[in-house]
Parts: sequence; C-alpha cells; structure tokens
Amino acid sequence: MKRDDKSWSPYLAGSLSGVVLVLSVLTADKFFGASTTFARTAGAIEKILAPERTAEIAYFTKYAAKVDWQMMFVIGIFLGALIASAVSGDFLLKAVPDMWKRRFGASTAKRGIVAFVGGIILMFGARLAGG
Repeated sequence: MKRDDKSWSPYLAGSLSGVVLVLSVLTADKFFGASTTFARTAGAIEKILAPERTAEIAYFTKYAAKVDWQMMFVIGIFLGALIASAVSGDFLLKAVPDMWKRRFGASTAKRGIVAFVGGIILMFGARLAGG
C-alpha cells in the first residue's frame, strides 16, 4: 500500500503522541485515557433512560457523568481527526470499507455486528485493566 504524500508518517505521529504524553504527565500529572469517558457516557445515558435504576448501580455512581479533561480529550480526538481528514481531502463516509468487502463480503449488518462486538471486547479489556 503506497503512502499518500498528504498523510503523516506513522513514526512521526507516534513520536509526537509520546512527547505529548510525557508533557501531560510532567505538567498535569495525567496519563492519556478514554475508557472512563465511555463508562461515564453510558452512565449518563442510563441516568436519562432509567434514573431510579442508576442510583442502584455502584459502577455508574462511582463514574458519574461529568465533563472533565478526559471528556474533552475524547471530543478533541474526534474533532481533530474529522478536521484533519476534511483538510487533507481524505474524509470518506463508508459503511463497509473495500478491504472488509474483499475479505468478508458487502454486508453492512455483519460489519456492524463485528464492530460492535469488537468494541465491547476492547472496552471490557480496558476497564478490566483499570484504564
């Protein structure tokens, strides 16, 4: 796969991420993290849909929905990626990427189910590890 001249080198991007992480720890005593934000978002949704039940769940009480640096970090990742892809002309909204289509077929339902299950496994592992 040929790298496009508009894209960043993954080595440069990874190195810059490492520098930002070190600066974050040195200046704010905070490590990168996103999984707690997703737990807080789930708690906020639960609070809207079943407020009486949310108080019974200790996990959601511990990670009460709030806007903090992690929430802003996750929003910034989303917005930064969106802006970068739009500026570079790479933005493409596609339910089934070509690589997936060649290997597993064109079913959007299959792609959605696999992505959802993969996300559950990823978040379970991140929360299990305390991240």
